[in-house]
Amino acid sequence: MKLYNTLTRQKENFEPLNPPFVGIYLCGPTVYNDAHIGNGRPAVVFDVLRRYLTYKGYKVRFVRNITDVGHLLGDTNEGEDRISKQAKLEQLEPMEIVQRYTIRYHSVMDKLNVLRPDIEPTATGHILEQIEMTQKILQAGLAYEANGSVYFDVEAYQKRNYNYGELSGRVIEELIAGAGEERRTLEGQDEKKNPADFALWKKASPEHLMRWNSPWGEGFPGWHIECSVMSTKYLGETFDIHGGGMDLIFPHHECEIAQAKAANAGKNPVKYWMHNNMVTVNGQKMSKSLGNFISLAELFEGSHALLSQAYSPMVVRLFILQAHYRSTIDFSDEALKATQKNYFKLINAGKALSKLQYTHFEPSQHDTKLESEIQTEFQKIFEALDDDLNTALAITHLLAITKKINTLQTNQAKISTIQESTFAFLQKMYPLVLTEILGIQEGPIQEVEALLQTLLKLYAEAKAEKNYAKVDEIRAELKKIGITLKDTKQGIDWAYTEE
Repeated sequence: MKLYNTLTRQKENFEPLNPPFVGIYLCGPTVYNDAHIGNGRPAVVFDVLRRYLTYKGYKVRFVRNITDVGHLLGDTNEGEDRISKQAKLEQLEPMEIVQRYTIRYHSVMDKLNVLRPDIEPTATGHILEQIEMTQKILQAGLAYEANGSVYFDVEAYQKRNYNYGELSGRVIEELIAGAGEERRTLEGQDEKKNPADFALWKKASPEHLMRWNSPWGEGFPGWHIECSVMSTKYLGETFDIHGGGMDLIFPHHECEIAQAKAANAGKNPVKYWMHNNMVTVNGQKMSKSLGNFISLAELFEGSHALLSQAYSPMVVRLFILQAHYRSTIDFSDEALKATQKNYFKLINAGKALSKLQYTHFEPSQHDTKLESEIQTEFQKIFEALDDDLNTALAITHLLAITKKINTLQTNQAKISTIQESTFAFLQKMYPLVLTEILGIQEGPIQEVEALLQTLLKLYAEAKAEKNYAKVDEIRAELKKIGITLKDTKQGIDWAYTEE
């Protein structure tokens, strides 16, 4: 398997540090607001990576944190803590905000069928460790205290022959000079030696709600130190994979590397850095000011002005996976409708396949071409996943397999033209790829299964009574909610409407 490593800017063979064990750390949410489609992308992408590595026999420890303090507005060393600001706006305690939005985050992740992490550490649960790492960096001579705050000394780090900018490709001289957008100021105070220096620990202002005692006075940890502490505590000083959105490459992940090297005698903290690309909305960056900020809950409910309907969380998951994780995806109502059709095709094929039965093999009618095509499509799926987790290509081949399944369903005599081993392989591998690896399953329709069965019973009764007006009425009403009824020799069946 090959994975693209942001650090080396190339695809590399995946070779874990301590096989069969694999450690993955994913930067989780800052829980001050509802999760949006952009937050959903890394969660889904790295969930599939975890699932696929598990399928391949690795023992994965998956860590995804909760940032509940220290993430300042603007992602810089300045500004107000996001959670503290939201607490003031909603007139709540910061931990009430954290609890509320953590519960909501878990709810939408569960609906997206994202597996819960093995460990989900919180920043506030690791204050002592963050103070300890800050002290280690100070002792190494790569940080300095100023007015109750502690800053990482980028210039001193660079003089040790380290490379601040190795992950992002930023030019250190420009950062130190404060060129362009990277210039940092601190509310008019001149605390930092250089604009590129970043906070390891911040002095709490009198009105700051979240504060802890430290050797430098009352304050709170910097955003970057949190992830350095939590990742290395649970995965070791060097671990296999660190994931996150491309927007985190700089400054967040660049700072993580610098902190870890400074605290651990130059030891590189991560072997493979992986980053998913961004989500745009109708060709524009998602922004509240543009009115195109769509939360996952709004997507599932269809309650946003840009949406014509509600979408199953599984449609949203498929939408995310239909693009390669390193490419930008453009979100729109039309794109979701197209994805919904593919979702119905995948689920209908799975339902049909589970009901097909193998009876016998006709050697004289042996369809070696069909057998070969089935085997080849699955081979291509795994080749795609092995090539930097190309879920987009894998799904294309899975959709090709749905056509083979539809052929077998339409003409069940065709089943006898393939060997039983091929049929068993198809019945095993299709749900394994769709559900176990890609994590796509039947959606909320399961919740109304009892109601659907009642309607099917009424439909059967109306048919038996030759009440065709009632038959047509039930068909029409079900079609409105995306259900098509099928009259078969075995009885009445249903499928998702694919048109």
